Amino acid sequence: MKVGFIGVGSIGNPMAKQLLNNGFDVIVNDINRNAADSLIRSGATWANNPADLAKQCQFICTCLPGPSQMEEVLIGQKGIINTIKNKSIYIDHTTNSLESIKKVNRFLAEKNIDMLDAPVSGGVEGAQTRDLTLLVGGKSHVVAKSMPVLDAIGKTVLHVGDLGTGTICKLMHNSASFSLSLTMIQCLTAGIKAGVDPSTIVEVFQKCALGKNFDLQVRLPNTLFKGDFDPRFSLKLAYKDLKLAIEIADNFDVPFSIAKICEREMSEAISKDLGEKDSSIFLTIQEEKSGVSVRTNT
Repeated sequence: MKVGFIGVGSIGNPMAKQLLNNGFDVIVNDINRNAADSLIRSGATWANNPADLAKQCQFICTCLPGPSQMEEVLIGQKGIINTIKNKSIYIDHTTNSLESIKKVNRFLAEKNIDMLDAPVSGGVEGAQTRDLTLLVGGKSHVVAKSMPVLDAIGKTVLHVGDLGTGTICKLMHNSASFSLSLTMIQCLTAGIKAGVDPSTIVEVFQKCALGKNFDLQVRLPNTLFKGDFDPRFSLKLAYKDLKLAIEIADNFDVPFSIAKICEREMSEAISKDLGEKDSSIFLTIQEEKSGVSVRTNT
């Protein structure tokens, strides 16, 4: 089976290599010809442009820097859309925009071409070892037909919904990760400036609940996700702890913006007489403002 792969940079290259390792006939293209050298040495075939690649392949994968590059590869002058074969499947691994996905899908649908959005999580290291998670949006039968390709690229394939939902999940996950990183660095710098050795406070973070991912794996599944707010650790005590941490940060002139946002949300929840409930109940303030609830079936 011939699989085209466009965009063989730092993460796309090892993803394409996994396809080669699994016996696929891989045809590659990139704006930088040198990026494909190692793949060609491993048995891949070079295509001069996306259109040249598309006319040879049943599956076409892209892993590009962003929406504008993806649109150019798909619908540009030498884009895939000009030569793609009927009933081919297009799989986009780009961390993309919903609008670009909808735009190119309209062009593809006119030619009876199915599309999946399948951004990946796990980074370059995960791509090199096939330890990636693919977040796939699209029709169930298209996902099923594409599973040999998807499985070759990553160890975990999650079909998360219709076209575009893979991208939504990836962007929300990344946003949470970046925000958590900022929260951690604000707390680490406050702790260090207040007198704790850097190695020591990092070890504390690693060995306590945060480092064990306790919130996502244990606490929230037993509280917020179920709607069960019987107190494990009350909101009023959590609020007290947060206020004391903010006091330290303020005393040592350390920016503490994320914690102060949490303080406002906790204060609002307490003003609604929720202080004796589990501390996670303050997260329902975000639910109310968003008009949705985070309740799962597990």
